[in-house]
Amino acid sequence: VLPLAVPPAAAAAAACPSACPAACYCVVTPQLQQCRCERLDEPPRELPAAVHNLSIAGSNLSVLPRAAFAGRPLRDLRLLRLRHDNIRTIEDMALLGLPALRTLDLSHNPLLSVAAGAFGGAPLLRTLQLNQALLAAPLEEQLALAVRNLSLRRLELAGNALRALPAALLPPGLEELDLRNNSLQRLAAAELRSLDGPELRGLRLSLGANPLSCDCGLRPFLAWLRAAAARVLDARSLRCAAPPAMRGTALLRLRPEALACALRDGGEPGRLETASYVFFGIVLALIGVVFLMVLYLNRRGIKRWLHNLREACRDQMEGYHYRYEQDADPRCAGTP
Repeated sequence: VLPLAVPPAAAAAAACPSACPAACYCVVTPQLQQCRCERLDEPPRELPAAVHNLSIAGSNLSVLPRAAFAGRPLRDLRLLRLRHDNIRTIEDMALLGLPALRTLDLSHNPLLSVAAGAFGGAPLLRTLQLNQALLAAPLEEQLALAVRNLSLRRLELAGNALRALPAALLPPGLEELDLRNNSLQRLAAAELRSLDGPELRGLRLSLGANPLSCDCGLRPFLAWLRAAAARVLDARSLRCAAPPAMRGTALLRLRPEALACALRDGGEPGRLETASYVFFGIVLALIGVVFLMVLYLNRRGIKRWLHNLREACRDQMEGYHYRYEQDADPRCAGTP
């Protein structure tokens, strides 16, 4: 929030030229000129030409059209905050006419569409804040096109329920990435390799308030964190969220051998268990095939063995039958 003190109406009129819209408050100092606007339905068209910071909050802008702030050239505007403005669409060249803009805050907007050239009118843009702005739709591909020609130094993506590192959104030379309060359980080995690449080697991350799962799948990230703790600004505050027995444990105090593979649905251990069962089934199938092949190749010998067994049983039964008849014949029975 901009540190603005709203003066009385008379003082505001004296401090701010008539170019300040009625729905805005302007504060002028020898070093800085700031304007704050509220409850607008479209971007203000008439603003003081020398304004440095502009904040619009609690409005219903919905769409940022081409040259949305170019009603009067704002060549000195360096910071633009557009929080809680219900912005859904950012059209091509929406920032045209803001050549000095360095910080853009679009946090807390339900973004649905971002044109590939949305930020093309701000070549000096260095900080882009998109906290809780990517919840309404998956915009990673669109934003990747929009930022590819920028020289961003800081990108904020906190509170967007991200489950993986948005590698496509990380332009070369990025220095700070805020991923706090997302849904990250770990950083996978492939994501860690991308962070160690030459284009992102200087990147520093913030990862607090993520539900980190402290099982065996965390081992690559834990090893990376120990070796590059200086690159994670809040490394000392990272805590386990699962399993329950380890909840609240500091990551930097864990030992890799203490990270067990808990069997649960949808996790890495579950996939390993499934693979084990598949392998066991394949082995049993091969044993069955070999057994059937042995039976088939020895079918004549087996048939001969069954025949001999049947003849032996027949002879045995005939012997029993003969003795039974002898015992039952009264002529063969002894007389008193």
